[in-house]
Amino acid sequence: MAKCHRNDIGSVVLDRPSTTGNHFRRWTAFSGSAFRRKIVDAVSCGASSRHRHQLMQEVLNDTLPEPAPTTTIKSVLKEYNEPKKPDKVVKKPINNGKSEKLADLLNLAEVETDAETKRKVEALEELKRVVKELQVEEEEKKRKAASKVRLLTKEDSEARVTLAMLGSIPPLVAMLDFEDSDSQIAALYALLNLGIGNDVNKAAIVKAGAVHKMLKLIESPNAPSQSVSDAIVANFLGLSALDSNKPIIGSSGAIPFLVKTLKILDRKSSSQARQDALRALYNLSISPSNISFIMEADLIPFLLNALGDMEISERILSILSNVVSTPEGRKGISSSPEAFPILVDVLNWNDSPGCQEKASYILMVMAHKAYGDRQAMIEAGIVSSLLELTLLGSTLAQKRASRILEVLRVDKGKQVSENFGGANMSAAVSAPICGSSSSTNPNGKECLVEEAGMMSEEKKAVKQLVQQSLQNNMRRIVNRANLPQDFVPSEHFKALTSSSTSKSLPF
Repeated sequence: MAKCHRNDIGSVVLDRPSTTGNHFRRWTAFSGSAFRRKIVDAVSCGASSRHRHQLMQEVLNDTLPEPAPTTTIKSVLKEYNEPKKPDKVVKKPINNGKSEKLADLLNLAEVETDAETKRKVEALEELKRVVKELQVEEEEKKRKAASKVRLLTKEDSEARVTLAMLGSIPPLVAMLDFEDSDSQIAALYALLNLGIGNDVNKAAIVKAGAVHKMLKLIESPNAPSQSVSDAIVANFLGLSALDSNKPIIGSSGAIPFLVKTLKILDRKSSSQARQDALRALYNLSISPSNISFIMEADLIPFLLNALGDMEISERILSILSNVVSTPEGRKGISSSPEAFPILVDVLNWNDSPGCQEKASYILMVMAHKAYGDRQAMIEAGIVSSLLELTLLGSTLAQKRASRILEVLRVDKGKQVSENFGGANMSAAVSAPICGSSSSTNPNGKECLVEEAGMMSEEKKAVKQLVQQSLQNNMRRIVNRANLPQDFVPSEHFKALTSSSTSKSLPF
């Protein structure tokens, strides 16, 4: 019989209360008899303590599940008080209407981009075909191509740039040599549209010789039709808008043609062509180098006589405002018959403030530059018109009228001084000074009396000038008010004019 050794395996605790009485281990269902049998077998086999420990570990591993986490009152309360965190929800993509619309928009944008690219390519190919047709020898194809250029460039600025880069300008300029008026008109309006809003094209058209070919067309034995002349005038208007083209066009001989056209149209009447000619002349008059050509064309008398036509009067005054900036231009205006009466009359156009401002500018410049012009203005009755303008005109017109009056006032003061002092100048130089020790007059009273008489005469002259101005102004107001010719001013007005002095003038 094998001898069994006594081994102290200690106690196996199935349920051991904690000191607080709340801590316990929970074991799953386990047969007590089976457990005792295992213990007995382990004791009876005489295994060593180490062997028994391993055996017990195997038993526990085989029969017991993993111990559940220890639960305490504290942990339970903590779990009860803390809000439960919601479980993480995994969002799944939802195929709704919004995503479908976004996809449709993206697809549509791609389609539109492709369509736009395709359209641009087709447009470029069409422009290339047109330029190629301009370069063929057949005149009919060239005329049709020029008409296409005119149509394509009417409102499309990109087409103007592209056609010019493709070389459309030289063949169009060359078409001006054709004898067919339809081809000439098609080429002229195609060039006109190519230059609209494009300074580079304007310079290229002039550089290609268009100005000289237009003038050659005008001077040809067979006079061009009115439609061709109108198209040439329109081209001069467009090309003259560029500053670098102004001297070239002015020196080429275009100004006499424009003046001649303006005179002819004044009798025949094509309102648009007349406006184009005036505007072209205005553009050219901006360059001082063109003033001499304007004077040679005898434009100034025609413009002055045309004043009164309210459709073109303001444009005419704009041209004269540029002409008066040079000495040659001022001489041309002052030498024109009835120039100052006409310009003074414009000052009274209260229903056209723009004309009043331009006329006052012309007169102001001329009054500052020449004494003879100031005398001619006074003779034309400018003083009363200026007085009225300082009261009824626009702010700019009032300012200019006041400056003219100031010049005239200073000039009149000098004239009065010369009239009263010049006659006795020689005597005043040789005579002794009144009141001096060498004077033959012991008391000097006679000299004082003469000086007082001279001053009173000067005051009388100024007073007379003021009264004349007021009376002329009154007569003008009466005429404009359509009052009876036998209208007699009131006594109050007579008293006002008789008591007025130079201080009342709005200088």
